[in-house]
Amino acid sequence: MRDTIGKVGRQTKVAAGLFWADYSVLGAQVQELEAAGVDWLHVEVRDGKYMDFGMPRGGFDILEGVRKSTSLEIEAQLQMVRPGFDVFRQLKELGVNLITLPLETMGEMTMQALTYIKDELGLKAGVWAWQGTPICAFEQYLVPFVDIIEYESRAHFWVKESGKSPHDMDAIMSENIRRMRAMVDEAGLQDSMELMVDGGLNAGNVAEFIRLGMTVGEFSSPLLKGPDGKFIPGTGQIEAGVKKLRAVMDNASQA
Repeated sequence: MRDTIGKVGRQTKVAAGLFWADYSVLGAQVQELEAAGVDWLHVEVRDGKYMDFGMPRGGFDILEGVRKSTSLEIEAQLQMVRPGFDVFRQLKELGVNLITLPLETMGEMTMQALTYIKDELGLKAGVWAWQGTPICAFEQYLVPFVDIIEYESRAHFWVKESGKSPHDMDAIMSENIRRMRAMVDEAGLQDSMELMVDGGLNAGNVAEFIRLGMTVGEFSSPLLKGPDGKFIPGTGQIEAGVKKLRAVMDNASQA
């Protein structure tokens, strides 16, 4: 099992999001993503309440299938209303390595949940929020036992245009990430706390966010679908998607 989350180096990492995976060939897609060199797998786990305009996604059965198909670390990004300790325990049993909690719904239980995930379960832990959540909401979680903070750009998931991310990367996102980078550095956690941009990243804009201090980019559309639909395992499309991003990201990381 690779151990990369929370170990910040010079190279910016790729977290492969499975939002646009084809579940009929999920195992093969996951294996190709790993072979192509992504750093970990990012699975959005919904309860159907937090994102109440759509059906739940990324259930425990999906996590079970992903774990059987890869040796990479798996992140469960919880898009849920106040998930409890029983959920965290089940996620560990399914082989999840990192649990990221939604700041918008966890409320006063956020710090207690982070402590339980780290101390009791021995997993990596983080927090995430949608664009629109004030940057200061992350301030209390800039502590050594938090492995990652994630900020996700706004999205209109009800638009299903093939080959295009549903996210919009507004200009304010650049300033948001710059400010979050400064907060992490001021806390002295620059070597141990990841800063992830989630949604809307592609080969055309990722260099800007690397320059601003992002250490991990979450990608789904660029790795798993194009104008003709979802990528088919065995065609080289997934490998090509990863290599295209890696070339741009490595160049920006070295600049």
